[in-house]
Amino acid sequence: MAVMSDVKPTRMELKKTKARLKTAVRGHKLLKDKRDELMRQFLLTVRENKALRQKVEAGLAEAMENMARASRLMSPEILEQSLLCPKQSVEVDIELKNIMSVNIPEYSFRTRTDAAEDIYSYGYAMTSGELDETLDKLALVFRDMLELARAEKSMQLMAAEIERTRRRVNALEYVMIPQMEETIRYISMKLEENERSTITRLMKVKDQILQDAHNFDY
Repeated sequence: MAVMSDVKPTRMELKKTKARLKTAVRGHKLLKDKRDELMRQFLLTVRENKALRQKVEAGLAEAMENMARASRLMSPEILEQSLLCPKQSVEVDIELKNIMSVNIPEYSFRTRTDAAEDIYSYGYAMTSGELDETLDKLALVFRDMLELARAEKSMQLMAAEIERTRRRVNALEYVMIPQMEETIRYISMKLEENERSTITRLMKVKDQILQDAHNFDY
């Protein structure tokens, strides 16, 4: 592993590098904990998403079966006129929930009126009960579809954050921390070499001073 660029083998640089290493190790642990918790939340959401998708697909299939029966019992013109002018409307609200620094959307909706019968935009004289059952089923499936949309969007956001966190963990674990450890070893070695050189020079100076003072050669 290469030493950090432009490093100066001084005690001040050694102290600073050790402090950075300590911070990097602590950050590495926090990021690993974050990655692990995100993975746990992601797997929970995957299971939730699977159950919701099965529920939505089953509800839509049932609604389509009712619609097919209604189409056989009603003329195309009456069916089209019955659904042409809906009485009810829906507004969807979005709020954000923070999970491990990921903003997860939470969807909720409200209808224009509170009357349950306003989903029927037609009179009952010319329509079949199968059409009523279709709209009832679609109204129920709509709630599950919002939950499914939340789960799928949550999975996308968490997967992206897991990948970003994984790259940062790997960068710290395999590049930055080993590089700082190698830099600390390099600086320590250089400081030891300088210290030995200094001691050697001092001993030579001492010998020279003694020789000059006492005219005594060791």
